[in-house]
Amino acid sequence: MLGVVFRPQMPPEQLRAVAEAADASGVDMLWLWEDCFREGGISTAAAALAWTSRVRVGIGLLPVPLRNVALTAMELATLERLFPGRLEIGVGHGVQEWMGQVGARAQSPLTLLREYTMALKKLLAGELVTTSGRYVNLDAVKLDWPPPGAPRVLVGAMGPKTMALSAEVADGTILTAGSPVDGVRRARAALDAAGARPGHRLITSLVAATGPGAQERVDADLRDEGHDPSPDLAVAGDAATVAAAVRRWGEAGADAVMLQPTPEEPDLVAFAHFAGQEVRPLLS
Repeated sequence: MLGVVFRPQMPPEQLRAVAEAADASGVDMLWLWEDCFREGGISTAAAALAWTSRVRVGIGLLPVPLRNVALTAMELATLERLFPGRLEIGVGHGVQEWMGQVGARAQSPLTLLREYTMALKKLLAGELVTTSGRYVNLDAVKLDWPPPGAPRVLVGAMGPKTMALSAEVADGTILTAGSPVDGVRRARAALDAAGARPGHRLITSLVAATGPGAQERVDADLRDEGHDPSPDLAVAGDAATVAAAVRRWGEAGADAVMLQPTPEEPDLVAFAHFAGQEVRPLLS
């Protein structure tokens, strides 16, 4: 699968044009983030789903310390019923510094993520859930309006412990942007070694740019994120070059690659059309 990212560094009022372009262009997914203290993942996903008719919308990811699991389940179940089969859900630890800023930092992020993901999946499946954990406590909670088909719940993972947890309890794993080809390969091997079930999806973002100044913008973005510029981390060039990079990440084990524009991308709508109309046909 091929998608495009709408980064939360972009003003929310630009989302509609990008979502509509992604829907028309032929990409499979529009990928959204929830970063403190920028844009809400559920609110942007709801708007993007309402403005489009075909493209899948992914939230990658919702930091679990920020919200009660029952509320998250209510919100996501509502979206899935309104827009069946078009929602992709990601949850994760969140950036610990940000969690500390809002007084939500967990002493054991791994325990919280395990309890939360398991409860969220059960609630979305329409189950009556009672659980007493270190962080997640529910007393006979059941959604009145569970979705007829529960959406996949993915976990954002970097380290080996979270990777193993994702293999155990999630339907897929999300890697951070800037994950190298070898990093994708190692993640797939780690998931397999941890017993990930068949169909466990691995999603990664690939920083990409095209047109004048593409390489300079990609290199600057990598440096801002603390990386040395490398063709194993990002891609700049025409549609054939970008498609070749997507194939490399796919061959390493990624089931879906989200093309992520640089912060200095001059035309986000054109980027979405480039991904769907020029890159995607070269992948099929």
